[in-house]
Amino acid sequence: MIFRVATRRDLPAVLALLADEDQVLDPASMRVGEEHERAFGAIESDARNEMLVLTDAGGGASGDAGGNAGGGAGGGETVLGCLQLTYVPGLGQGGQERALVEAVRVRADRRGEGLGAELMRLAAERARGRGCGLVQLTSNKRRTAAHRFYERLGFARSHEGFKLPLQRP
Repeated sequence: MIFRVATRRDLPAVLALLADEDQVLDPASMRVGEEHERAFGAIESDARNEMLVLTDAGGGASGDAGGNAGGGAGGGETVLGCLQLTYVPGLGQGGQERALVEAVRVRADRRGEGLGAELMRLAAERARGRGCGLVQLTSNKRRTAAHRFYERLGFARSHEGFKLPLQRP
């Protein structure tokens, strides 16, 4: 397995993971619109944001699961999982940054193999290496299996989240 920063070539596979978490969608069938390009470009150019992927290293080769962030999507690689890490500065926690984890997905046909746990372990290791004092995430209230998964990994339910949708002008 290889854990690395996503490249533009990974965008269709990441969108396929985000589009439907219950089935495997063909990345080639995904429409990559200018809004996706713009959002990916913003993530890619922001030192406080990373879209990360876990790949099979092209047909199951062992690869580097230790946090390799280099390289683009190579021939034969399959994106098995993804997440976005956002590093948030703050005055609390002794001024330490915290890592916000979002958009966590693992291919539906590869769940139960420990890939999600590995993806989260590597993300926490990456955040720790950056000096973050905390990793946090939110999860939709309906995703009870995901809640059990995060609790097994040591995450604690500590806050209640709120959202306010903003209308475009």
